Amino acid sequence: DGGRMERGGRRRGEAEEAEKGRMKRTIIKDWKTRLSYFLQNSSSSTKTKSKKVGKHRTYFRPSPEEAQLWSEAFDELLANKYGLAAFRAFLKSEFCEENIEFWLACEDFKKTKSPQKLTSKAKKIYNDFIEKEAPKEINIDFQTKNTIAQNIQEATHTCFSAAQKRVYSLMENNSYPRFLESEFYQELCKKTPITRAAQGT
Repeated sequence: DGGRMERGGRRRGEAEEAEKGRMKRTIIKDWKTRLSYFLQNSSSSTKTKSKKVGKHRTYFRPSPEEAQLWSEAFDELLANKYGLAAFRAFLKSEFCEENIEFWLACEDFKKTKSPQKLTSKAKKIYNDFIEKEAPKEINIDFQTKNTIAQNIQEATHTCFSAAQKRVYSLMENNSYPRFLESEFYQELCKKTPITRAAQGT
């Protein structure tokens, strides 16, 4: 009798394991869909002449060694095109992708040369991320928001510095450690690819 119960328990355990495995595969597949979206829509200036070729070349899956580098510093992750796209996909799954989008908008803003463009970009960033009820409102204090509202009247490259620093440390301390623990990141660090099909892309 004890033997039958043990067998039943083992079967239940195996069923649970199989279910876990299935869920893990679904999560990873979901991730891969989001990731390919971010990689394809990444505003990188590809040097390829033909647009068609550029689409297919996107970015290759990093080697496990490369992926492991991302865990050494948050900057390593953000500096890597594939890493950045993977992190964005992760934040999307946590419903807080506005943080990385704001950070990227600020990076782009700091590189803007023309004063006219600077002013219009500053207003757009303010409308998208800063003002109350903004579509992608970031979580910063009232004081910082007020300062930004005043500064964008005469936009300079440092308009969003304080807010960008805050959002950066928010991501570094909260989302980044969770990203490093995610199934998806763990898979990237393994020596074997997630699926054989992934190699063919």
